[in-house]
Amino acid sequence: MNEKKYDKKYFEQRRAELKQIFEQIKPDLQELADYFSPNGVRFIARNVNKPYVKSKKILDSTTFIAVRNFASGMMTGATSPTRRWFKTGIMNKKFKMSYNAKAWCAIQAELTRKILYSSNFYQLLPEVYEQLGIFLFSCMAMEKDYENVVNFKVLPIGSYYYAKDGRGVVDTVCRNYMESAKNLVERYGLENCSDQVRTAYKEKPNDLFEIIHFVEPNKEYKENSPFSAQKKYISVTYEVGNGTEGFLKKSGFDRFPYVVFEASCNGEDAYPSKGCGVYALPDAKQLMTLIKELGKAVKKMVSPAYQGASSLKNRKLSDQPGFFNEDGDNGVGIRPIHEVNPQVLELKVIIAELRENIKSIYYNDLFAMILNTAERGRTATEVNELKEEKMVLLSPLLEQIHTALKQILDWVFYAEMEAEILPEVPQELEGEEIEIEFISTLAQAMKAQNISSMERFITFTANMAQAV
Repeated sequence: MNEKKYDKKYFEQRRAELKQIFEQIKPDLQELADYFSPNGVRFIARNVNKPYVKSKKILDSTTFIAVRNFASGMMTGATSPTRRWFKTGIMNKKFKMSYNAKAWCAIQAELTRKILYSSNFYQLLPEVYEQLGIFLFSCMAMEKDYENVVNFKVLPIGSYYYAKDGRGVVDTVCRNYMESAKNLVERYGLENCSDQVRTAYKEKPNDLFEIIHFVEPNKEYKENSPFSAQKKYISVTYEVGNGTEGFLKKSGFDRFPYVVFEASCNGEDAYPSKGCGVYALPDAKQLMTLIKELGKAVKKMVSPAYQGASSLKNRKLSDQPGFFNEDGDNGVGIRPIHEVNPQVLELKVIIAELRENIKSIYYNDLFAMILNTAERGRTATEVNELKEEKMVLLSPLLEQIHTALKQILDWVFYAEMEAEILPEVPQELEGEEIEIEFISTLAQAMKAQNISSMERFITFTANMAQAV
């Protein structure tokens, strides 16, 4: 393949193709943002540093609370920084690990935990879970860092497009963002920047410029090649417009530098379509409508419109105790226009049900199961059964989160190898494939479902044996 194909025109064409696919879900993402996160989308790169966007459609805080509890619950249950939520092992189950092999795996897992803790990984995870809960997907960029080994960035929804390979794995990301002239010159060099950036660097170094970062499988890939242009993934960064034809930087990666957290996809769709945000949206719409109607009803009760005799017009009246207001000609006095009493209690019941539905869709009841069930006087057996029932619902999403987390841990593992901070690998482990096992609270609860069913079967069998 001719190297000239990888020019700015080629990547702009690829960006247009990815944008055309993304435009189909853009209205849905905007609608989700209107009800769950007004500042959650950024479809125009130049909207960076804009003030808080207020949504006129959000009249109740339930959607905010449900998403916050979801992110907190996933953070605590799946990736708590204060607990061990993964460990390293060997994929080959027939392989008998010696003490040295087990010790090396334990050291590697502990080193990874320290690297993640010292980086910004845990600070960004809540944002990842919020985006996943609302928009059904979230993207995290991974880059090497000289101080903390790795560094992470969560990309705003709408600022990037992605595509998948034949296996359904994301292998292409096109990111659109803003960068200051100062950062562009320091990162890519003055000679690679446009005239506009050079001028801004001297006069207004904090002026922002629109940048594209594109990563996709390299058609010129050569295995074990030392040249960046022949890596498995090609990476290019360039300015939008500014009359430039070249790149700020053209390089490559051996491993894909982005990881996408996704909910369920429909067949070969590029973007997911099944998840908490989509399921909770109808309830959120109905909730906001009823909140508005409740406000109207209460206002009619507290500050109703009045009617009275025409002779009372322009006459000074008082509602103070003991004050006498002279009646009109008809002797009826002043009374509210609306004689029908609004059904406020019925509205409140429906609103309470909708709030519970939204929180339930976001698994708030699972994350607070012990607290909620204790207040209702349920037994420990009932609590365990309810947990198992909820875990069945959470299991698909948890598996998808584990898939993304495994990509991050694999990427960190190779970063450790390149930084040469790992202890020497025991000879017996050479050629063996490393396996990540998740041991978080939610992961253990999911595994406990099988144990509970086995326990009930054994108890039933024992009881039957005694009866015989």
